[in-house]
Amino acid sequence: MPRMARTDWGIAVLTLALVLIGLVMIYSASYSFPLLGWQDVTGPAYFFKRQMGFAALGLAGMLFAWRIDYHFYRQRTVALVILGFTLLLLIVTALLRSRWLLGGSVQPFEFAKIGAIIYIAVWLDSVGQNIRKLTFGLVPFALLLGVIAGLVVAQPDFSSTTLLVATATAMFFVAGADSKQLLITFGVGGSALLGVANVVPYMRKRIAIWPDPLRDPLDKGFQTVQGLVALNRGGWFGVGFTRSLQKLHLGRVPHTDYIFAIIAEEFGFIGALAIIALYALWVWRGFRIARSAGDSFGRILAVGLVSWVAFQAALNVAVMTNSVPVTGTVLPFVSYGGSSLISLLTMVGILLNISRADHHRRQERGL
Repeated sequence: MPRMARTDWGIAVLTLALVLIGLVMIYSASYSFPLLGWQDVTGPAYFFKRQMGFAALGLAGMLFAWRIDYHFYRQRTVALVILGFTLLLLIVTALLRSRWLLGGSVQPFEFAKIGAIIYIAVWLDSVGQNIRKLTFGLVPFALLLGVIAGLVVAQPDFSSTTLLVATATAMFFVAGADSKQLLITFGVGGSALLGVANVVPYMRKRIAIWPDPLRDPLDKGFQTVQGLVALNRGGWFGVGFTRSLQKLHLGRVPHTDYIFAIIAEEFGFIGALAIIALYALWVWRGFRIARSAGDSFGRILAVGLVSWVAFQAALNVAVMTNSVPVTGTVLPFVSYGGSSLISLLTMVGILLNISRADHHRRQERGL
């Protein structure tokens, strides 16, 4: 009971709200799949039931992570094991050149990203004030990030690479990097990502069609156009729950990458804005935990976990509105996907554990 009283459950409530919304919208977006002839879908609630199972596993992961003192990850041996396991997962997927294992049922990077965030936080905390020195801060940070990001982009997974670089940069800033180092990081990292995007064939095609998807509305620009039509059809208040028409034209992605477009179509601008507001509250609550963390390691780790969710949600919405090229990024907690949901809920468990130190600290100050 004392453990629960010291935990900041506000972010857990927001997380559960997003998961529940996701379950409802996954059903709405996918219940018509059997009617469309998807042979592997056994009924209208097929993906809903599967996501329910993933949510149960994710909640178990969240409770497990909540019970582990986050300082445990900072131990040298533990940190090295985490790094080794992370690199092993990424090397295997890079060699196979596939984001999926076990017949397409597991996406290893979703779990490797937790290890990457934890190890980067451990390393940044160990550097301390030397983070502002070139040979102790920027150079080794760039090498570490370059190795991990290189293995991710080799899968190939450009969107996850982008999210990893953005998240690690936010952690680098919180750890104490000065403005000059950040400018160099943005410049080098941004140039590298643009270079990779123009080399990887599928990204080059997506960038080419991005400015005007109506140039090829039946092929390269098809999903973008259908997503924009869904946003437009929703108007202010939407066409009503389960009444989306565009989900019938989006193939296999209305319940995954394009679930935000279905939400906007069925619940309108107001519904879409409510989802964005929930994410904004989640991010605010997460950064509040980071700001009040008991030590620098907790602060850096919390910023990394929260930044990942913030950047991923923002990227998904940006893709739906054609503000950026299509990247294949799901909406955190809401989109269908077992590996993603389980890993994200486990990350929330780590945040909850960090929040215990926050509550304990405030109690000591009499707040």
